[in-house]
Amino acid sequence: MSLHRLLLVEDDADMAAMLAAYLQRQGFHVARAADRVGALAALAGARVDLILMDVSLGDDNGVAICAEIREAQDVPIIMVSALSADHQRMAGYEVGADDYIAKPFNPELLLARIRAVLRRAGRAPSLSHRRRDSLLTFGGWRYDARRDEVTAPGGWQVSLSSRETALLRVFLANPLIPLTREEIAAALDDDEAADKASGGRAIDMLVGRLRHKTEAGLIRTERGTGYVLTTEVTREPQ
Repeated sequence: MSLHRLLLVEDDADMAAMLAAYLQRQGFHVARAADRVGALAALAGARVDLILMDVSLGDDNGVAICAEIREAQDVPIIMVSALSADHQRMAGYEVGADDYIAKPFNPELLLARIRAVLRRAGRAPSLSHRRRDSLLTFGGWRYDARRDEVTAPGGWQVSLSSRETALLRVFLANPLIPLTREEIAAALDDDEAADKASGGRAIDMLVGRLRHKTEAGLIRTERGTGYVLTTEVTREPQ
């Protein structure tokens, strides 16, 4: 099972370091941001399963950032704040926060709330993340999401079917993270029951076709799990 990826948006460096270390010990991968710009960049750069969003972020406001994120995607968001009056909590819920935790808090309580929100949300929404307006590079390759064009390191275009392109987008949204066949099927909006009945062969065949058209070793089989994109993904300026 691959790690859940959390984004911690907190401008207090000491608090962020302490909380990130605790969550990493609990088995999470934790990315950090201190403001709106950093949070949006982190979301654009990789899959995020859940956001821990502080309300007071210097010149930025966590509630406003939550509202902006919610307009674009459904990633679960837990607001964390020393402001705990009912109207302040309601402000968070009204813009789409999934939970609201008041500071100071017991880390074990926070952990329980994170796990509860992740159970409700599942992983399919974040795995279906699409970069429709991005230029992405990975291992010398380039993907133009606006045109659905894939360019090899040598500069020539590689022709992919719509299904192969959709599979590539799933891997690009989840670099270096082992994905199960069921997670890939869910991200592709496939009929999971049908694929399970075939023993995952439909996904295996699709991955095989994508591998054949791309570089050897770019997509690796993870024994006991599924498949993993073996390189980082970088978003180019547009």
